[in-house]
Amino acid sequence: MNLRDFDALTFDCYGTLIDWERGIAARLVPWAARHGLKVSAEQLLQAFAAAEHRHETATPGRPYPQILETVLADIAAHFGVAAESDEARTFGRSVRDWPPFPDSPAALAYLKQHYKLVIISNVDRASFAHSQAKLGVEFDAVITAQDVGNYKPDLRNFEFAFARLAELGVPRDRILHVAQSLFHDHEPAKQLGLRTVWINRRAGQPGCGATAAPRTAVTPDLAFESLAALADAHRRAIGG
Repeated sequence: MNLRDFDALTFDCYGTLIDWERGIAARLVPWAARHGLKVSAEQLLQAFAAAEHRHETATPGRPYPQILETVLADIAAHFGVAAESDEARTFGRSVRDWPPFPDSPAALAYLKQHYKLVIISNVDRASFAHSQAKLGVEFDAVITAQDVGNYKPDLRNFEFAFARLAELGVPRDRILHVAQSLFHDHEPAKQLGLRTVWINRRAGQPGCGATAAPRTAVTPDLAFESLAALADAHRRAIGG
């Protein structure tokens, strides 16, 4: 696959550009300690993954901060404790504090010189605005779950993005999807015939962390362990 054959990169944000596992753990680990729970960060992330997908499926029109509030309640129930309402509200607002991966801003700035950059994210616009400020790049389009009324892996989120990219003059066969989550992104993208790049931020770690496991075997077209590595591959492709 030639990286020069595309005009637009569509991105998952959280897990790919923003280090959501570090952000989630920064909230959940102290929360668990306050409640006397002796659980690892990885156990908390796994509980998060199950609860998040369950609530996104059951209530697709609910804004993401409210999804996070119910997720914390489910995690608490899973470990046999009660989540207080103020804890749930604080967790619901925590997206704004999740940090970018260190390589994301510079890699995005480079890729912006060669592609249109589009976000397809499972959050709300207000939460994403805080993340965009940290990433330091102006995206050509931003598609959130709030815009679509559904959460990935629902195919409608991608179809919504296709329509927006068509308005920008980019046909589907010139789109390359870049994401960490095999479940939320690569499975549906492959169903729709997209070529994909896996940014495997969990390389060397067991399990899927804060992301649900893919339901079927899925094979991305390319795989890198960072966005910087994708940018470097593009430099090589153009002889830079």
